[in-house]
Amino acid sequence: MVQTFNVPSFDKFDEIIDKVTKENIGRNIYVLLFDISTGKSWCPDCIVADPLIRNHISKEIRGKNVIVEVPVGTRSETHSRIQLKAIPTLIKWSFVGIHEDKRLVENDCTNDYLLNKFFLE
Repeated sequence: MVQTFNVPSFDKFDEIIDKVTKENIGRNIYVLLFDISTGKSWCPDCIVADPLIRNHISKEIRGKNVIVEVPVGTRSETHSRIQLKAIPTLIKWSFVGIHEDKRLVENDCTNDYLLNKFFLE
């Protein structure tokens, strides 16, 4: 079973990701950034990617894996640790921060091949 943490708002990210990384050393930590500012997705890529990502999460990452779900509000919100450029974004995180080579953005999140590769590496 995958352990899931929900970040209630973008500004709570640092607090939650620091706690999750400290409590889950040795586990794969994945951060999923998506839109939910209005309660219903305004992002066409998120609408397509969401069921695909969740399907891969349910079948690919079991056992020692953690997913941190982060809703993103307006486009004006920024975060230095995340370096968010577009949504959806899926990031493999570590105790020291982002694995720069382990990030899927926008249409990459709808590509089965890339999702399989992302979770299996």
